[in-house]
Amino acid sequence: MSDTGFNGLTVAAFESRMAPEMTGMIERYGGRPMVTPAMREVPLEDNREALQFGERLLADQVDVLIIMTGVGLEILVNVLKTRHALDAITFALGHITLIARGPKPAAALKELGLKPTFTVPEPNTWRELLQTLDANCPVLGLRVALLEYGATNPELLEELRERGATLSRVPVYRWALPEDLDHLREALGNIVAGQVDVLLITNAAQVDHVMQLLTKDDRVDQFRQALTRMVVASVGPTASERLRHYGWPVDLEPSHPKMGTLIKETAEQAGAILKTKRSA
Repeated sequence: MSDTGFNGLTVAAFESRMAPEMTGMIERYGGRPMVTPAMREVPLEDNREALQFGERLLADQVDVLIIMTGVGLEILVNVLKTRHALDAITFALGHITLIARGPKPAAALKELGLKPTFTVPEPNTWRELLQTLDANCPVLGLRVALLEYGATNPELLEELRERGATLSRVPVYRWALPEDLDHLREALGNIVAGQVDVLLITNAAQVDHVMQLLTKDDRVDQFRQALTRMVVASVGPTASERLRHYGWPVDLEPSHPKMGTLIKETAEQAGAILKTKRSA
């Protein structure tokens, strides 16, 4: 088997937002894509925390904004625009410390005509975030707002509080299972039946949602067994941590925590990994 592509392997993924792009990339690398969303973004019906943040921001009561998600920043600004002028919002944001957790939040700031004060380096996990703060912006005594990305990270919250930050969470959306679970159940059934060769994980929340459905359907053990004969590739440390938490293998992590790199490097290495796992 060539080491330059998937060579006809069936490649599953649970990507939602970038599903069409992921499908196309898997096909370009010679794979048979089976991309089935495992989650959907649900805007919060009650944006109380976001609106309260806006009031504090414009009253000069925020020192640091940690931006975990580019999409979240776009949603936050749209919520704030229901109460405040955009110029006032961007002016206030431009006068506080802005911490971008990687390139997507930085790009969202650029759309507003702003630049991050500091950008968290790869692999952009909460650990690199804390290292960036410790090195450049110790938060002791500072009023820190954390713009979350669909799920709360209790460890990050605890670490920020231990460092002496006056912390407020700013959730703007949450992740939920797809409304129609038939397609996801079918994909999981194909994996259990041994009809999938490679599984790509691009978000830790995907793993939570898959486990939620597998537990409900009493298929957790069957699924874990199926993974022993597949390549399981994780986009980066945060997703890998969640995989290991549930007892899933992590056969590959790309050199950069990006979807394109994940697909390319998995395509290059999948054949050799499969041969090793299936001959064990």
